[in-house]
Amino acid sequence: MSQNQFRDKSSVLEVIEFYLDELLEDGSGYRSHYGMNVAKVLEIIRMPVNITGVPGKRHDAAMGTFNLRNRVMPLVDLGLWLEKKVPPEESRKVIVSEFSGVVTAFVVSGVTNIHRMSWAQVEPPGKYLQYFSHDSVTGVVRIEERIVFLLDMEQIISSMNPSLSLEHNTGGMEMDPLTGRGRNILVADDSAMIRKTISSALVAAGYNVIPATCGREAWEKLEQWKKQCSLSQEPLSKFVDLVISDIEMPEMGGHELTHKIKSDPALKALPVVLFSSLISEVVRREGAAVGADDQISKPDLPKLALRVSELIDKLKSD
Repeated sequence: MSQNQFRDKSSVLEVIEFYLDELLEDGSGYRSHYGMNVAKVLEIIRMPVNITGVPGKRHDAAMGTFNLRNRVMPLVDLGLWLEKKVPPEESRKVIVSEFSGVVTAFVVSGVTNIHRMSWAQVEPPGKYLQYFSHDSVTGVVRIEERIVFLLDMEQIISSMNPSLSLEHNTGGMEMDPLTGRGRNILVADDSAMIRKTISSALVAAGYNVIPATCGREAWEKLEQWKKQCSLSQEPLSKFVDLVISDIEMPEMGGHELTHKIKSDPALKALPVVLFSSLISEVVRREGAAVGADDQISKPDLPKLALRVSELIDKLKSD
């Protein structure tokens, strides 16, 4: 499979675009455009009439809960979470979404359209934007005359309820802190929360973690290390022993990154682990097709350090 054929097949993203209307201090209005993965959206409904408040809530954006066809779910004012002064219009919409098995409803001003695009069209956010969005923006897309910010909804959900965060659920597998001593792991993920969670689990097991915010940044690091090894005649393991990559990222996703690694004679032996909040059978087949050595979803995270250790040991013995 050629690189262009691979991109055509694996690098497609569908985004649902929505907006938040904001009242500025001078009394004027401003509209910001955002997006999330369509695959995570269950339905779009009108603002519910009956909302039950939550006593002792952790965040002002937690409006309460409501009943949708005999299912009680939390309601989050997304504008308030983003620290915007959003007018309480009755016409506001609610996006019901599911992330890692957690159903949450987000209040927005309105929903516009669904866009199908390539991940290559998604630009990584700058540090300034990340700071002012509390690390909640994972990508930026230019659609016609608008700039659309892709939100890390799992980061928002975990900030509202820390018990639902990945970091809260990584316990259960204690490892000798010397397990990873002298071993380097490259972790590529566009979510700051997930990078932090994975890094913490690996550092606790003694690994040295090198972070990358997207697949392209990870690939640039690998090419740099490959060049240095070629000049110094040192093994690649001086710089990296294994790669962990998210599947969906701006500029270059995990499948494309894995394909490039496994197609490179100097890198193809490097173990690659793909990580995603949900790995379906289709996604698993795609990962296997590009040569991933392992694929881990959220429920497998407590075993991450152990599986990484087993892959590196297998490489050393081979």
